[in-house]
Amino acid sequence: MTALSKNRIADFLKSEPSDALVSISGWVRSKRGNKDVAFIALSDGSTIKTIQVVADLTSFNEELIRQITTGSAIEAKGKLVSSQGAGQSIELVANEIIILGEADAEKYPLQKKKHSLEFLREIAHLRPRTNTFGAVLRVRHAMSFAIHKYFNDRHFYNIHAPIITGSDAEGAGEMFKVTTLNVGNPPRNEAGDVDYEKDFFGKEANLTVSGQLESELAALALSRVYTFGPTFRAENSNTTRHLAEFWMIEPEIAFFDLNDNMDLAEDFLKYLINYALEHCADDLEFLEKRQQEEESQMKKEERSSLPLIEKLKSVIEGTFERITYTEAISILERSGKKFEYEVKWGVDLQSEHERYLVEKHFKKPVILSNYPKDIKAFYMKQDKDGKTVRAMDVLFPGIGEIIGGSQREEVYEKLSQRIDEMGIHRESLWWYLETRQFGTVPHSGFGLGFERLILFVTGMGNIRDVIPFPRTPKNLEF
Repeated sequence: MTALSKNRIADFLKSEPSDALVSISGWVRSKRGNKDVAFIALSDGSTIKTIQVVADLTSFNEELIRQITTGSAIEAKGKLVSSQGAGQSIELVANEIIILGEADAEKYPLQKKKHSLEFLREIAHLRPRTNTFGAVLRVRHAMSFAIHKYFNDRHFYNIHAPIITGSDAEGAGEMFKVTTLNVGNPPRNEAGDVDYEKDFFGKEANLTVSGQLESELAALALSRVYTFGPTFRAENSNTTRHLAEFWMIEPEIAFFDLNDNMDLAEDFLKYLINYALEHCADDLEFLEKRQQEEESQMKKEERSSLPLIEKLKSVIEGTFERITYTEAISILERSGKKFEYEVKWGVDLQSEHERYLVEKHFKKPVILSNYPKDIKAFYMKQDKDGKTVRAMDVLFPGIGEIIGGSQREEVYEKLSQRIDEMGIHRESLWWYLETRQFGTVPHSGFGLGFERLILFVTGMGNIRDVIPFPRTPKNLEF
């Protein structure tokens, strides 16, 4: 017998009635009954469903049953029998119950009623016990496993990019500093600036915004690699789409051009969504019902156009629309719609523009490509027109951008010139530039925001509700 040989509630619910004695452990979701019998709904997190424990009160101490309240942990021993009630096919008739951990009935915040998501964020240490967050976390796990499986089955190598870095991959400058210096009284140089030579690394250090640059180095040796790790943005944003700490999946592939990159992104997303449909059916059904209940209180124009599962199926059954940035601008200009942000060639598209293209015009996912070089990062491959670069963004309904990527500039002279044009310190990227001198090849890659994927798959409305412990401005409680 191994430590993991004990069955989960998910396993018991698939079992047949038996005379064999079994033991089931979990947390009490609810308790009801009368003077003769108690019905206890038990959950262990292995499934959205609970198993019913039936306790004949003539066989149990009254004080024991009184102590079994919502939130308490128990172990119930008995036999599995066919259920006489509605809602379950099998239940446990208990002959012994052990209380493993009591819960103060008056103080336990998760009672059998609807709680707002805002309230649940305040008790993030307990919210995984709710149906909604249990479902979200199981889907999140399934998507994490599917990502590794997808790349492993296609002969990619997982690379662990550093979390502490001395470079800014995006060039945005919104990074968290990492230092051991006394921030109240740091050492200073002759110019009066902070003397980072006396810091732990001897230079300025930050939390990474992307593992891309390091992935490129590995791809130029192993051909197919990917990273899957935490990334950080010190962006003072409180929108429903932004976190200060989030997870990114970043494949990087040698000998890939922009079209190859778009093909990979579409195939990858379809695979993940199909995996969720195949392996998370119970949780998705629950989340769909939850979404419909939430949207019944909304204005018609604010509701999703399709139920959750139908929306997911529509993505994998169709093809993504592929258009250039220039074509997208033309569509937006001709739409007749008044947008809050200006539409003209050269501007960075806002969420309202992206969602119009996806939700109103094409009614399907869209891949935009060939953006103006002035609104994109220094490392993107320049087009022959001198105005655009081989960038691509995948736009999803309800989300906007879910993937951003590009073909990388492999020509040393062009990359070097672009770094100078954007005022980036060459000294911090000498190693990146050198890869363009020693056997450079065309290569491409992209980044998928993991939490945005989970938002789409679960139908949740706020990115803070698809990560166990959200990190946002002024929020570092758990």
